[in-house]
Amino acid sequence: MAETSKKTSNYGAEQIQVLEGLQAVRRRPGMYIGTTDIAGLHHLIWEIVDNAIDEAMAGFCTEVVVNLHKDGSCSVEDNGRGIPVDTQRQTGKSALETVLTILHAGGKFGEGGYKVSGGLHGVGVSVVNALSEVLVAEVYRDGKVHRQEYRKGDVQTSVQVVGKTEKTGTKIIFVPDPEIFPIRDFDFNTVLNRMRQQAYLTKGVTIRIIDERFDKKYKFYFEGGVKSYVQHLNKNKENLCNVVYIEKELPEGNVEIALQYTGAFSENIFTFANNIHTTEGGMHLTGFRTALTRTINNYARKNEILKEKDQNLTSDDVREGLTAIVSVKLANPQFEGQTKSKLGNAEMRTAVENTFYELFTQYLDENPGDGRGIVEKCCLAARARIAAKAARDTVIRKGVLEGMTLPGKLADCSSRDPLNTELFIVEGDSAGGSAKQGRNREFQAILPLRGKILNVEHSRIDKIFANNEIKAIVIALGASIGETFDVAKLRYNRIVIMTDADVDGAHIRTLLLTLFYRYFKPLIEQGHIYIAQPPLYKMAQNKKVIYCYSDDEKEKALEEFSKDTKINIQRYKGLGEMNPDQLWETTMNPETRTMLRVRIEDAEKAEAIFDTLMGEEVLPRKKFIQTHAKNVKNLDI
Repeated sequence: MAETSKKTSNYGAEQIQVLEGLQAVRRRPGMYIGTTDIAGLHHLIWEIVDNAIDEAMAGFCTEVVVNLHKDGSCSVEDNGRGIPVDTQRQTGKSALETVLTILHAGGKFGEGGYKVSGGLHGVGVSVVNALSEVLVAEVYRDGKVHRQEYRKGDVQTSVQVVGKTEKTGTKIIFVPDPEIFPIRDFDFNTVLNRMRQQAYLTKGVTIRIIDERFDKKYKFYFEGGVKSYVQHLNKNKENLCNVVYIEKELPEGNVEIALQYTGAFSENIFTFANNIHTTEGGMHLTGFRTALTRTINNYARKNEILKEKDQNLTSDDVREGLTAIVSVKLANPQFEGQTKSKLGNAEMRTAVENTFYELFTQYLDENPGDGRGIVEKCCLAARARIAAKAARDTVIRKGVLEGMTLPGKLADCSSRDPLNTELFIVEGDSAGGSAKQGRNREFQAILPLRGKILNVEHSRIDKIFANNEIKAIVIALGASIGETFDVAKLRYNRIVIMTDADVDGAHIRTLLLTLFYRYFKPLIEQGHIYIAQPPLYKMAQNKKVIYCYSDDEKEKALEEFSKDTKINIQRYKGLGEMNPDQLWETTMNPETRTMLRVRIEDAEKAEAIFDTLMGEEVLPRKKFIQTHAKNVKNLDI
């Protein structure tokens, strides 16, 4: 007992810290913006833009301007009402200073501020202030320009009147703090894509993006709202019907849905609540899916496309090839956490389900051509599902009956700890042989592929299961595929794509990435997929050897050799040209290798790229290649 008292005697009230103001944000920024990497950096912009969009949704703002300045700062300006500058009764400070320095302070909690709001928690602009080296707020209202400056969240000046103006609105200029963010360069395309999305979701509002660093300007304005959004997502796809658009104002809030069926085999559904992208869905998505399945089954039976003896179409059947946007706006959204990834309001499930069922049923009855085309697409998906189940059961059952026999070509590792193991998917038997000999057998497994796998962008899952190379991948991973995929059963923590540095290798790599994106997406989302980086050159002089991974590295390496002796330069055109020791040393050894982790920073952008590169339309692919060819430094043909 004395021992215990001794250990705890130093722990008293003086060890309890109270972080006042915005200190907590600076101490634990990840709690408020997710990360402090490039994603967290851009989150600062989103928080301020969300406030401007709230003004637009409230009917007081028609234009938002995002400007990336040459000095590294960013400004967001709207023409809304302007943050109030009079004294806030509870704090005794101006309302402007209150919302910039106090968490959970804003116009979104009481009556009369905002009917709906994306910045639900009221921490947005104050968090940006806390994480900025410098922040300047300008407010235009009552014919005056009001200005206040901050540094790292601390007030530097009082609210000052610095001029006259006829406009109204708010402008926030901020410089991200280098003590918080290791990378402070805003990416124009990331901002562009996010602002395009917000413009689609807030119809009738103009959003301008200016990048002074590279003299770029864009303007977005979409009168069609989410209907235009669906048209944008499907611009390179074969469309099977017109865009169905539904909007209804309810006591629970506003429901806006647009959808269109395409000839693709994957679904593409994005959900939003108060313009916040709910990446994990929630009640509005559940209501939509339930109503979609119910509506199409009822329509199919009413029009005798489905007979009484037929089974109902499943939720998966009716979502094949579907592109849809489900956007709801409500007064008191219940999100899971500050990242707002899932909507929890149960009333929105009922609101979306009833509204969509009623209006989609009406649309199908009034548009029989679209109705029949949609149902026939879903019935074809059902037949493919039944065939796929039989094929999948054969693959999985074969593994079970044979005692989980792995593919004969797989050289497995001895460790059975998935957290410490990695699988190299290697192009060709020659490279596979070198990799098998060069690997560390304790934790590295090798799966060689013979030729190119099936392009899953063109194929239903029943055809996919007939492909021997894909079957080998499914069994080796041990976690099934598609809707039955379970990442918890994954046999390897890292899956490494290792292909040659030529056109065929790039094609195989793209085919594999397409497979993982469409049918194993959690592997990418959770950071399990990597791309190996084998060297392009081996440069040797006497006993000195340097491996180079690009032409630039080769030119720099030449300067390290003496010029009076011949330099042997070997250009590797394939992994098979490297002996096992070289492959281990350059590409597989965790101590010396370089690998690229595959991430999905923007699911919508990734979807569009896969549609363009792997879809059936030739013209968009040709245009993409022509546009980006100048950025390719190394191309073997």
